[in-house]
Amino acid sequence: MGSSQSTPRAAPAPSLREKAPAAPAAPAAPAAPARRAEPTTEELVEALSFDLDLSAPSGAIALGDVASWQSEIEKDPKLSLSRTILTKSDPSATLLKPTAKVYDAHVYNTQLDFKAGPITSQLASGRCWMFATTNVLRYTIMKKLNLEDFQLSQSYFFFYDKLEKSNFYLENMLELADEPLDSRLVSFLNVAPINDGGQWDMAVNILEKYGVVPQAVFPESFSSSNSRPMDTLLTTKLREYGLSLREQSAQLTAALEARGVPTEARKAVVYRALEKTKTGYMQEVWTILSVALGIPPKADEAFKWEYYDKAGHAKSFTGSPREFYKQLAVTPYDPSTAFSIVNDPRNKYDALFSVDRLGNVWGARPVLYVNTPINRLKDAVVKSIRANTPVFFGCDVGKSSDRDLGIMDCGIYDYENAFNITLGLTKAQRMQLGESAMTHAMVITAVHIENGKPVRYKVENSWGTAVGDKGFFVMTDSWFDEFVYQVVVPKALADSDLVAIFEKGEKNMYPAWDPMGALA
Repeated sequence: MGSSQSTPRAAPAPSLREKAPAAPAAPAAPAAPARRAEPTTEELVEALSFDLDLSAPSGAIALGDVASWQSEIEKDPKLSLSRTILTKSDPSATLLKPTAKVYDAHVYNTQLDFKAGPITSQLASGRCWMFATTNVLRYTIMKKLNLEDFQLSQSYFFFYDKLEKSNFYLENMLELADEPLDSRLVSFLNVAPINDGGQWDMAVNILEKYGVVPQAVFPESFSSSNSRPMDTLLTTKLREYGLSLREQSAQLTAALEARGVPTEARKAVVYRALEKTKTGYMQEVWTILSVALGIPPKADEAFKWEYYDKAGHAKSFTGSPREFYKQLAVTPYDPSTAFSIVNDPRNKYDALFSVDRLGNVWGARPVLYVNTPINRLKDAVVKSIRANTPVFFGCDVGKSSDRDLGIMDCGIYDYENAFNITLGLTKAQRMQLGESAMTHAMVITAVHIENGKPVRYKVENSWGTAVGDKGFFVMTDSWFDEFVYQVVVPKALADSDLVAIFEKGEKNMYPAWDPMGALA
């Protein structure tokens, strides 16, 4: 799922230290009760042996326990103060550590040699991965054409991705026509057939098939910037089409079976017959998209784009979207050669993974991840920035981050002190429990290195200039450890062993509903 300006789809850092001026001694406050330790296995067994009342109802909260909890919290002055303050305010805003603004400075000593602009805004849509992709590509285009202010058309990208995702969904429904409608896989695919979100490999599929155009050639529309109404209509129609294909498949199969047609031949005949029906449905999808978004340039048909360069000279380009992409966006590093290295601590490292039934262009490149330790993702980022290459990456942007300040820092909020708790889930456990997944894609454009190690990263977001440092966010190294899942790197800049794993193509498969199938 893609993240809009709020987060949309599918370990604690060292505390920031704040030095306060010395103050006069104050009377000692009553000691807070010690945090209750979890019972050991031996203690639980002991309780079962000597203190087990089988006549008591099992599992219900006892009123006596509630009274005891209330009495205990009333003895704790820190919790009383927290309750007084936080019942009347937003906990996140109130518990923001003031030191975060100081220590998470937007200062970097290793940056790209070229600044592309302006900061983009995906508005009320989940197109972050498209914005991250086009923001990466425009660095090369702007340098080549000596441009000062330039955007690629995210709406063009959006149109053809929706078209392809619609076809991808219907093809899945044809292939899975014999699966029960309420099976986990079919039910999952029906949840969001044309999610706004996507992945790097899906971006490459659109680029390779349709190319790309400047935003001036196919500008934003209401439905590209506010995608929910159009998505709702398309989703309703696609579910209807999918159900119709399943019903027709069952009827044709039964008729052919009655005639004694062998199983494999039946499947081939049914598929071929329903492909024609599906093409009719796809024409309706095209109509919906063209009415809502406008008619985009054809991939292989020439358009003319006129522009001014930095020096104020009038220039023009004439060619097709595919030619524009191939001539201006593929050097020094061809996007089709770039691949994702990911950090999924639940699974084995130095292995290739893919996600069942995830994609957009049917029969094209699948979503592929090379799983590796987190430090190798960091190394790839540093190497890319030093090579003047911006980095597409996927993360869980809603965790331990402040949108207005543009700060992503595991220690940004003081929840543990305020609520007298410990937050102890590991990255792997958060993934296993559905607590965290890739929800947003952005671009890393700089890194600050101390003693040979990265300490923070400059992040180009797509939420406009009203947030962060005029649209840029700062990400700490500890936040990278916990909430960054993916970094995209060209083969020419990647470690050779990771390239070999990617090219060998021996995939381990995630199920369709796995957290690594979440769309940024």
